[in-house]
Amino acid sequence: MKIIIPFLLFIVTFTGYGQSNIFKVTLDAGHGDHDFGAVYNGHVEKNIALAVVLKVGKLLEANSKVDVTYTRKTDVFIDLVERANIANRADANIFVSIHCNANRNTAADGTETYVMGMNKIASNLEAAKKENSVITLEKDYKRKYEGFDPNSPETMIGMTLMQEEYLDNSITLASKIEEAFGGLGKRIRGGGVKQAPFMVLHKAYMPRVLIEMGFISNFTEGNLLDSEDGQNEIAKAIASAIMSYKNEYYGNGSTETYEARPSQRSIDKPAKDTATPVKTKVVLESVEFKKTASSRNNEILFKVQISASSRKLDLEPRNFRGLKNISLDYENRVYKYMYGETSDYNESKSLLEEAKAKGYESAFLIAFKNGEKISIQEAIK
Repeated sequence: MKIIIPFLLFIVTFTGYGQSNIFKVTLDAGHGDHDFGAVYNGHVEKNIALAVVLKVGKLLEANSKVDVTYTRKTDVFIDLVERANIANRADANIFVSIHCNANRNTAADGTETYVMGMNKIASNLEAAKKENSVITLEKDYKRKYEGFDPNSPETMIGMTLMQEEYLDNSITLASKIEEAFGGLGKRIRGGGVKQAPFMVLHKAYMPRVLIEMGFISNFTEGNLLDSEDGQNEIAKAIASAIMSYKNEYYGNGSTETYEARPSQRSIDKPAKDTATPVKTKVVLESVEFKKTASSRNNEILFKVQISASSRKLDLEPRNFRGLKNISLDYENRVYKYMYGETSDYNESKSLLEEAKAKGYESAFLIAFKNGEKISIQEAIK
């Protein structure tokens, strides 16, 4: 009996650790059933989106550390809000919605990857309008989406959104996807990371992106999207970008870095216009990465990001549930509040627990080197 009990404890501990290291991805194939999406030259968006999602999922599932949830695996219709709910119930680390683009200008081509935002650029609003119009096919959509007009995406500005907590991570994921598309050469041209008020992203409480894989209204690109080779090429690019994101923020399984994950729970915040021109490796219309924090002589610094808000607060303990040593960063028209500062990773984990104990359940670790934000994985190395 004395031998068996420790053995059982070992099994329980080992199993729990294994489960905590699983990276969860929710894949969403746009449209479905009576909602065909865009249809041009015999190419049907709902079919292409599903085919690519299944291919991406198969590639990801080859990794034992990745768990994939699908909003649909067959030709069925799923309400937009339910797609987000599926990801929330799965406690997914990221939500990836996959679509095809279309335009009356049949010369339009290239990919676009969107993050949730209030960008008022006309072309972005038009893209959101097209995808959001799906809600009119849902039962009782006027009651379910009270106050929102799918023909006027700007009405979402008056609604509360979960966008600030996950904006940086969403941009990183979107950038990796667009960079992967850009690496495919002339056959698939990366169009850049953009922001728009997509309803399908509205209630997903995690980093999330919406991918427009290309224009099926374009004769050449439409044929590529509807081909086995083209879909495999696109699926590999998306899957590799997702794995790159996983390895950067959550590690490759050899190092414990999962404390860096933003919580799936947060509090709705007022929406705002975040349209700000920027320069990055890919064409970002509305966001920028910014140097922040101070570090000395290549020293790695860890901080705990506890909240993000469109309002500037005095850095006093009374405004942060009694927490002291609060620092402030401002980017993308968002004020980001960070607790503590240490070069010791283990100490930073203690700071993270302190922040969560104070009620900041969405707090997560961030790291800096020479004033540049770097991944937790890189910082630990």
